[in-house]
Amino acid sequence: MSLLEVDTISKTYGSGHTRVTALEDVSFALDKGSLLAVLGPSGSGKTTLLSVIAGLLAPTGGEIRIAGSPIHLRSAREAAAFRRAHVGLVFQEYHLVPYLSAAENLLLVVRLSGRVTRADRERATGLLKEFGLESRSRHVPSMLSGGERQRVAIARALMNEPEIMLVDEPTSHLDTERGLQVVDLLSTHIRERDMTCVMVTHDPRMAEEADRVLRLVDGRVAEPCCDV
Repeated sequence: MSLLEVDTISKTYGSGHTRVTALEDVSFALDKGSLLAVLGPSGSGKTTLLSVIAGLLAPTGGEIRIAGSPIHLRSAREAAAFRRAHVGLVFQEYHLVPYLSAAENLLLVVRLSGRVTRADRERATGLLKEFGLESRSRHVPSMLSGGERQRVAIARALMNEPEIMLVDEPTSHLDTERGLQVVDLLSTHIRERDMTCVMVTHDPRMAEEADRVLRLVDGRVAEPCCDV
């Protein structure tokens, strides 16, 4: 059984002449340790797909299964608890808390679930060190570069040791060189931890680190998953 199964997912908004199809019959499956790059232009449905996989949006049709369990059949509270325990999310705009330091942003993931322990603090310190941010741990986001903020966002997503990482345009605010460095770091950590990752991007150069590529155009699969 694949860890992540996306089965004929569709997502529409509105009805009648105002009906908009964001996704139509999108399917793929991923095993542990796999990195899938979802390529497509702006408006192709990439971010919508990530939101449906994460359980942030309910699909109009089809099913998302993680470890065999349909995520969209859970209540909003159950889906949120499942995400905290099993899914790491990296948003395009980082969504770091502006008044918290880099280390505190990582520990916020733990605070949402309960009390922060010494082991949690050691884990946050270790992740920041792995991402070359040890000397920036006390800095708030406004004191960090774009690349540093992105690395903090990725490290934060790893705090709960997720089985699945969902990454939205991780390099959209970075130049090509720094973007490739961030994607290389991400792919290294995914493989070291035997995780599964779906990364959406509009830049084919960022897909070179992926194991497989799926192309979306207007919410439809233009090219099915293929090995890189």
